[in-house]
Amino acid sequence: MKPLLIGSEIYRKSTYGPKHPLAIPRVSTALDLIQALGWAQPAEVIDSPQATDGQLTRFHTPDYIAALKAAEATQTVPEAVRARHHIGAHGNPVYREVFRRPATSAGGVLLASRLTEAGGIVHVPGGGTHHGQPDRASGFCYVNDAVLGLLGWLDQGLTNVLYLDIDAHHGDGVQDAFQDDPRVFTVSVHEAGRWPFTGKLEDRAGGHARNIPVPQGLNDSEMEWLLEQAILPLIRHLSPQAIMIQCGADALEEDPLAKLSLSNNAHWAVVRAVRDLAPRLIVLGGGGYNPWSVGRCWAGVWGVLNDLTPPERLPPGAESILRSLAFNRAAGRNPPEHWFTTLQDTPRPGPVRLEIRHLADATLEGLPQPAARVA
Repeated sequence: MKPLLIGSEIYRKSTYGPKHPLAIPRVSTALDLIQALGWAQPAEVIDSPQATDGQLTRFHTPDYIAALKAAEATQTVPEAVRARHHIGAHGNPVYREVFRRPATSAGGVLLASRLTEAGGIVHVPGGGTHHGQPDRASGFCYVNDAVLGLLGWLDQGLTNVLYLDIDAHHGDGVQDAFQDDPRVFTVSVHEAGRWPFTGKLEDRAGGHARNIPVPQGLNDSEMEWLLEQAILPLIRHLSPQAIMIQCGADALEEDPLAKLSLSNNAHWAVVRAVRDLAPRLIVLGGGGYNPWSVGRCWAGVWGVLNDLTPPERLPPGAESILRSLAFNRAAGRNPPEHWFTTLQDTPRPGPVRLEIRHLADATLEGLPQPAARVA
C-alpha cells in the first residue's frame, strides 16, 4: 500500500491572529509544495473530515467541546469560560475557525487510525496538537488529535503502541493522557527547560514513557546519536504494533520559539529510520513557526515516506509558493535565497556532547518487557 496524505483547505488563510506565532501558513504550504513537485497522485490525497462531538468527547469533556463551539459561533468567551477552559487566554485566542480547525485536525488523525487498521502509512501534517488537555486548551492546542488517534488504535484492539515526539516542546498532553495505560509507550525529544517545563529525564510515567530533554543547540550529529543509540534500540526492544510520530518543525534552527539547531535532514532521518519498524505508521505535524522551514520540512517528510529525492533546485511552481510567503518577524525581512529555491537544508553536523551520550544511555535503562503482540 502506498502512503496516504490527509489535508484540508480549512488551513488555507486560517490564522490565530496577526500577532500570534500561528499567523503563518503551514499545512497549506506543505501540501502546495507536494503538489508542485508532482509528488502525490489524486488517489493518494484525502480530504480530512471534521471529527464529530462524539469522537471528540472520547477524550475531551462535553462542556469543553460545547465551549469551543460557542466561542466559534459568537467569537466571544465569557470570563468564567475563559478561566475554566483557557479559550481566549494563555496564547489560545478566539479566531474564526476555533472549533472547526482543531476538529478537522482530529478528524484527519482519526481517519488515519482507521485507514491503518490493517497496516499502512498516513501523513497528516495538520495533526500534532500534543498539548491539548481534556477540559482546556493549552499551548496553541485546542483538541489533542494525537491522543484521539492513539485511542482509535486502542479501540481496534491494539495493545502495544509507540508515540514518538520530536517537537521542541514536551508532548505533555499525550503523556498525561496515557499516564496509567501501559498499552501506549511515549517518547519525547524536546528542549530542556522550555515551556511547558515538563518532561524531565526522570519522568517515566510509571515506566512506559521516556523523556529526552536535550540542551540548546542540538545539532544533526547529536540527533543522529540519539536516534541510533536510544530511539531505534528502544523501538526494536518494544516491537510495537503501531507508531505515531509527532514531527513538529520548531526544533529546526530557523524557528523563533526554540533554540535547537537541527536541519530538516534530522527530521527526515528519524522518519526514514522508523518508517518500516511497525506495520502501522502515522506521521503528524506539530509545532513550527517559520513558514519556510515548516513547509519545506513537512513536504520533505512526505518525500521520505515515498522514497522520493528532492531536486537540487525546486521547479518554478514550488519556488513561487515559497516566494509568496510572508513572515512578520526579523527573519522574514531578509530571508536567505535557499529558503525559496531548495527543499533540503544544508546539514548541520557538530560534536556530540557528553550530555547527549548520557541521555541516550539513560533512555534505555529499565525498559519494560514488550507487551503481548497481536496482529
